[in-house]
Amino acid sequence: MDKFSFLNAAHTAYFADLYDQYLQNPDAVEPSWRAFFQGYDFGSENYGINGEIIDGVSTQIPEQVQKEFQVVQLIDGYRIRGHLFTKTNPVRDRRTYAPTLEIENFGLSENDLDTVFNAGDILGIGAQTLRKIIMHLERIYCSSIGVEYMYLRNPKVIKWWQERLNENDNHPSYSTETKKYILSKLNQAVSFENFLQTKYVGQKRFSLEGGESLIPAISNVLFYAVEKYDVKECVLGMAHRGRLNTLVNIFRKPMNELFSEFDGKDFEDENIDGDVKYHLGLTLDKTYQNGKSIKMNLVPNPSHLETVGPVAEGITRAKIDADYNGDDSKIIPILVHGDAAIAGQGIAYEVGQMSQLNGYKTGGTIHIVVNNQIGFTTNYLDARSSTYCTDVAKVTLSPVLHVNSDDAEAVVHAVEMALEYRMRYKKDVYIDLLGYRKYGHNEGDEPRFTQPKLYKQIAKHPNPFKIYSEKLIAEKTIDKAYLDGIVADFRETLEREYAKSKAAESSKVREFMQERWEGFSRKGVDAMLENTDTAYPKQRLEHISKVVSTVPEGVKFLRKAERILDGRAKMVFETDTLDWGMAETLAYGSLLEEGYNVRISGQDVERGTFSHRHAILRDEISEERINLLNINPESKGKMDIYNSFLSEYGVLGFDYGYALANPNTLTIWEAQFGDFSNGAQIIFDQYLSAAEDKWKSQNGIVVLLPHGYEGQGSEHSSARIERYLQLCGEDNMIVADCTTPANFFHLLRRQMKRDFRKPLIVFTPKSLLRHPKAVSSISELANGTFQELIDDTIQPENVKKLVFCTGKFYYDLLAERETLERDDVALVRVEQLFPLHLDKFQKVIDRYPNVENYIWAQEEPKNMGAWTHMAQRMDLVKLEVMSRPYSSVPAPGSSTRDKARQRRVIEAVFQ
Repeated sequence: MDKFSFLNAAHTAYFADLYDQYLQNPDAVEPSWRAFFQGYDFGSENYGINGEIIDGVSTQIPEQVQKEFQVVQLIDGYRIRGHLFTKTNPVRDRRTYAPTLEIENFGLSENDLDTVFNAGDILGIGAQTLRKIIMHLERIYCSSIGVEYMYLRNPKVIKWWQERLNENDNHPSYSTETKKYILSKLNQAVSFENFLQTKYVGQKRFSLEGGESLIPAISNVLFYAVEKYDVKECVLGMAHRGRLNTLVNIFRKPMNELFSEFDGKDFEDENIDGDVKYHLGLTLDKTYQNGKSIKMNLVPNPSHLETVGPVAEGITRAKIDADYNGDDSKIIPILVHGDAAIAGQGIAYEVGQMSQLNGYKTGGTIHIVVNNQIGFTTNYLDARSSTYCTDVAKVTLSPVLHVNSDDAEAVVHAVEMALEYRMRYKKDVYIDLLGYRKYGHNEGDEPRFTQPKLYKQIAKHPNPFKIYSEKLIAEKTIDKAYLDGIVADFRETLEREYAKSKAAESSKVREFMQERWEGFSRKGVDAMLENTDTAYPKQRLEHISKVVSTVPEGVKFLRKAERILDGRAKMVFETDTLDWGMAETLAYGSLLEEGYNVRISGQDVERGTFSHRHAILRDEISEERINLLNINPESKGKMDIYNSFLSEYGVLGFDYGYALANPNTLTIWEAQFGDFSNGAQIIFDQYLSAAEDKWKSQNGIVVLLPHGYEGQGSEHSSARIERYLQLCGEDNMIVADCTTPANFFHLLRRQMKRDFRKPLIVFTPKSLLRHPKAVSSISELANGTFQELIDDTIQPENVKKLVFCTGKFYYDLLAERETLERDDVALVRVEQLFPLHLDKFQKVIDRYPNVENYIWAQEEPKNMGAWTHMAQRMDLVKLEVMSRPYSSVPAPGSSTRDKARQRRVIEAVFQ
């Protein structure tokens, strides 16, 4: 009796399809079939497929059934490994991989080529000969587009990709109109680069030549998004390569303005220094012939590759929250990468990891890699260990489409599929656009020094416009006259704009997202020093206090959480001594009542690193997250607070972008410890401190950096005050180090109550969060205002030493003065380190007529902290410094040694 006789009676297409499902997801197959397939695989691997006689029963599977299984395995081989054998590289021979997809590797032979197999049903082509099945597999998986998707783990998503690819064998069939449009965008891309090469020989422009199909790719994906999905907006982040081409041919930047920038003309605005032309951004409202429109935002960026990624994502999320009521289908982020950058820059990994997190997700990003196959002078073999530059996509199980950039229709087809995937599954998708770089890293560079063979090949290689135009002429879609006409028309436009640029006397920097900033104006240091009304009625503060100290009806908190709420009530309604956390909570609550939103993110911000905030409490039964500020019926705004993943660079970039797009949201990033901000230094240097001067971009982000010497070692003591003060220019940002909860309350409120925005760096306390003297009354919140300087209250005539200090060190000095019972040393707190309000300094100085020594006292070493800044900026008197000696580390690892050093500084102040 044949043990497998039932297989002869079954339709082989049925079990071929089942086996295909089993190969992808064994658990999805009915248990008895799964057991059979496992046995088949085991037998094939260990005993061959001829079977044997066991207890008089043949275990041999019918030959035709065996062959069907092998054809299914072949199909699966193409799906998993076909991308390794594509025709996607226009100028290099592919590396070889083993095993290949030769049929012999699947137990098949040439004798099987004309045999009909039902496994063809899996490809949607029905029963076909093996020859035709292979032909379809080659077209789908090994032509101009290689697709990686079989690792996605979700069987439904894998099935969607398979069916989508099977629809047309992964080869588009475009109308004549669409083909002409693709050709026109290629013409613009190629002609633009040729024109610049002729007019501005050797000038840096980071040419797109070799990757010109990026222009029809972006143009078509935007049109497709508007036409099919009613998308209203896109946010595009990209580095230098092809940026000028994108600005002109996608974002319609006036060409004459760009030509003026090439001529090196000064900027018309004397109050900004501007930036090089391939860093600038632009916002455009574009209306198509069908009447639908889209807002397009090209984000300005610095030379630091990939930094714009998290910024663009933050902008997108801000618009999702503020403009589209959480609907991420109305806006699409697109990130354009370089191959060396996406493989080499860790921020690409961070951006990927935030893509599905509640506080940072944007509904999926379309990533397009302009793959030059070279980084500056470094060959791709030396630029990464991974097979592909896009292998970071696999971390988040994102599909990748590798496309030959010489095949313009394949490029457009790939971006359309990528868009469909993004809109359907709200996940990231990557397009690896394989091309080349015609010139060196910049146009003044000689690439033949390092890649002589490659650049001999590139010199002979036709551009994508030439390749595509010849294809369209051959298929009679266009003729030579049509081609010559579109080339001449665009050339005429370029010449006209070039002539127009000669009449301009200056260049201009166009504001990015200017409509978001209506009602705000750029202000200088004088406005930054003006007093701002930040008072808030006492009865309203008491109402907010009641809300945040009361357990909502029907909710059960942990006993410890209830004690925290009781403590809040006691502070306000019994002792009138509000600590830092309570004043911070009331600042947020008051702004929410006034209609502002609040967003806070960072590591452990919900509770706070030092357990001071407790912004989110959990129901003990349901574990529901509850933010008491959001249940205040008087609030017109909303507070969002998110514990971030363990990233500084990516998260600060994201929150900077969020603040850039939403000036009426108090956007805060808090470092777990102040020195953690070191990991985000590029964002501080290139965006927070410089963006207004480079790009006219205001930004009101608040950065909270815990700072203070508590004997905890060299890390986590110092937030590196000196670094931020060194970044301060005339009016670019605000740096503060508050000593009272009330002053912090007013500082936060001031940030939103002004009609301009500047980044705010605040050095926040650790031990002071619960210091018995670091408290404020509710009246100080209700009636006060932010104090840049807090004077002492001792008798001024007795003072011989006037000591300026900041932050937590003030309380150390105050304790010593009280112990010594000294009345000849005045302690003046500098609450705002930049900009310094020198008029107020002078008034304080004038109050003390008998001072003999003016001292700056700090707990940081002499080469750190604010000393150098104060010595340079506060020139009203001759300052001496009392500090720890010069040091290569912020603090020692021994708490005993740290206390001894701190003691010596304090004693020096009171000598």
